[in-house]
Amino acid sequence: MNIFTKTLIRLNIFIFTLIFSVFGYTDYSIGIGYTPKYSDNFTSFDYVNPVAKKGGEIRLSAFGTFESLNPYLLKSLAPVGLNILMFETLMERSLDEPSSSYGHIAYKYILADDGLSVTYYIKDHAKFSNGDEIVADDVLFSYQTLISKDAHPQYRIYWADIKKATVLDKKSIRFSFHKKNPELHMIIGDIPIFSKKWFDGKSFSESILEMPIASGPYIIEDYETGKYIRYKKNPNYWAMNEPTRSGMFNFDIITFKYYKDMTVALEAFKAGEYDFIHENHSKRWARDYNGPNFNKKLIIKEELHHSNNAGIQGFIFNTRKEIFRDKKVREAITLAFDFNWSNKNLFYGQYKRCESFFSNSELSANEIASIQEIDLAEELSIPRSLVIDKDYSVLNRESNIRNNLYKAKKIFDKLGWIVRDNTLYNLKNEPVEFNFLLAQKGFERILAPFAHNLKKLGIKLKYRTIDLSLYQRKVDSFDYDMMVMSYPQSQSPGNELIAMFHSSSYDKKGSYNLAGISDPNVDKLIEKIIYSNNRDEMIIASKLLDRILWNNYYLLPNWYIDKHRIAYFDNFVKPEKLPKYYEPLDYVLKTWASN
Repeated sequence: MNIFTKTLIRLNIFIFTLIFSVFGYTDYSIGIGYTPKYSDNFTSFDYVNPVAKKGGEIRLSAFGTFESLNPYLLKSLAPVGLNILMFETLMERSLDEPSSSYGHIAYKYILADDGLSVTYYIKDHAKFSNGDEIVADDVLFSYQTLISKDAHPQYRIYWADIKKATVLDKKSIRFSFHKKNPELHMIIGDIPIFSKKWFDGKSFSESILEMPIASGPYIIEDYETGKYIRYKKNPNYWAMNEPTRSGMFNFDIITFKYYKDMTVALEAFKAGEYDFIHENHSKRWARDYNGPNFNKKLIIKEELHHSNNAGIQGFIFNTRKEIFRDKKVREAITLAFDFNWSNKNLFYGQYKRCESFFSNSELSANEIASIQEIDLAEELSIPRSLVIDKDYSVLNRESNIRNNLYKAKKIFDKLGWIVRDNTLYNLKNEPVEFNFLLAQKGFERILAPFAHNLKKLGIKLKYRTIDLSLYQRKVDSFDYDMMVMSYPQSQSPGNELIAMFHSSSYDKKGSYNLAGISDPNVDKLIEKIIYSNNRDEMIIASKLLDRILWNNYYLLPNWYIDKHRIAYFDNFVKPEKLPKYYEPLDYVLKTWASN
């Protein structure tokens, strides 16, 4: 080796060391609290078939209507499929790991040593649907647009710790942070990227029915608002041969047909008007999935296991309303719901009761507080009086609703509320009654027995199903007394918890803090979860958060199922291996193929 070569090697080592000391950790993949499963030179995810057949069509159903081709606005409904089929992100999430991402539009990132910035580098061949290359200015434009007042407020909440974004050159962009946040460099990778030309000088909020210029595998071929939308595979899709897309998005045509009534939609499916259905209604699954096409084995009925963190579904108490400000009132009303009766008589025994805000996961708190939770409460100055056993008595595990109704009556008695002429009156001598907001008529059969039990306590529950657009407007403006809501969670919860339960989202219209939670102790725990560098610490904080949320009765716990109930015409091929953490629609669109 000559002296010139040695000098060049030493110089390269020096330059690399200098760059690394300034910029920090560089990589192609991200795992929160663990090493990602796939190497940097992986060729495909394990849950896909990398040689899946390309082509064919799949037809699916959607409920309600749509009125916009912009999925990022607060005040309009976008069509199903638009996000996953048309808008790519810097990184691609893995479906068989708790919290991992791999370079997609970006080929690498560099996280600064101090954790206060991350730089993303864009692939040279990454392109939009119109053929334009994706550059750092587009990433900046997408980010700034999504945190603007024109976009849905959830994005401003989700990325609140980002101080600024700076374009370094044509293909690189740096995001600077207000403070260290262990998952922030990862969730930046989730920013959907779209072109500035999509708007062509127009306001983001005005671009309602303009065809998106986006980076995904499909473009819109045709649509009619409220009736259907048809996506066509982009023949010039830039990522066709990327490892993050190998074996994925195999159909040439994907059509969603809209239905106003799910019973009508099911009959249409059985008659062959579309190919695949995901059922979330236990009665229909138990009684209505039959007929000639099932008998002939033309339709396959199947339950797919999943390991998703089920989070929690429940009847939300809007604590902004005076009737629900006292947690003892919320506890008493919770006692009036008879899950065991409903599961047996309405759900055909298909469900498990939610017993946690992190159901079906290791983040769920046990009934008795652990030493680690007690120590964490002390560290965060959370009163020891809050670190108590989870109150499972409200769940009516013994199937004796009479005992629960008796307990509820005793609570109202202690509050000084009295019953006259079969009506419960509060201390202001007002009859106790409230409204339940509904968007699906099928839920009325679930509320009927609940209303019957409440009537025994002298409480009047009123409910009716309203138009989906009006329903969404009422939800976004917190205009309801009670409603049903699901809070699915990831295996590594983080910044999304702010929009659900943090005080900062209490009065932000469009946030998911539907219960109106504003509790400094909850805030401390959410921040501990977000800023924890250690997965074990995050789990303990999640357990304590679960305990405090649960014991405040912010919602009446419903139920969950650890299976996806699906049916489909036998025209498709599935990969041999299921992912661990997935939603059925994503699974079908990403991994299935035609026969």
